[in-house]
Amino acid sequence: MKSRIKIKTADEIKIMQEGGRILADVKARLENEVEEGVNAEYIDKLAEDLILKLGAKPSFKMVKGYYWTTCVNLNEGVVHGIPKKEVVFRKGDIVSVDVGVFFRGFHTDTSFSKGIEMDANKLSFLKIGEDALNKAINEAKVGNYVYDISSAIESSLTENNLNPIKGLVGHGVGRELHEDPQIPCLVYQKRNETEVFLEGNVVAIEVMYTTGSGDIMLMDDGWTISTKDGKISALFEDTICITNNGPLILTD
Repeated sequence: MKSRIKIKTADEIKIMQEGGRILADVKARLENEVEEGVNAEYIDKLAEDLILKLGAKPSFKMVKGYYWTTCVNLNEGVVHGIPKKEVVFRKGDIVSVDVGVFFRGFHTDTSFSKGIEMDANKLSFLKIGEDALNKAINEAKVGNYVYDISSAIESSLTENNLNPIKGLVGHGVGRELHEDPQIPCLVYQKRNETEVFLEGNVVAIEVMYTTGSGDIMLMDDGWTISTKDGKISALFEDTICITNNGPLILTD
């Protein structure tokens, strides 16, 4: 099928690389600060301060009705968790942080999950997600399809007895935070029915997964999406540019 994914020019990609470097610096600092006793509001305020200091703007504050710089989720929380002061990180928690920056007209997007003094099983759970993201990124090549990324994520998870989250997707990214294509964490269509990648496409690849069924529910706050069965989940995401030399990670 003909691709509808927006193609970025070389100059636009350079700008997105700059924005991605800013976001990578912010992510590294936030990940270092996620520790026992820290609260989600602190992480959010730190993220905003860092982003503004580095000459960018928080992408998520540009989403209508969302007033925070980050999304912070614990354990069964998958995405869009409001970073409240009352959300305090405890031993055994899985903390997932999603953050984006808007720099010179372009967005980049990234996420990480970190365990607080976890046992070996939860450490393995997170390692599987990181590996799945790396395998998915390796499929972000000219001539490959969205199917190839979705398949890589799904197979990496299911072979380890984990399940991708249903109903949530990665996405294209650029002048808008969410652009075509949608990139599910599992296969829904035949390969040639999905978008084909061309040089200059930029996508945010997200690995969202759980020990449970993969079904989700919207919580009472109107934003937080959690696993329906209350099983633990995690999230790993990077922004990738498709090039003739292979995938270029902008947020690493």
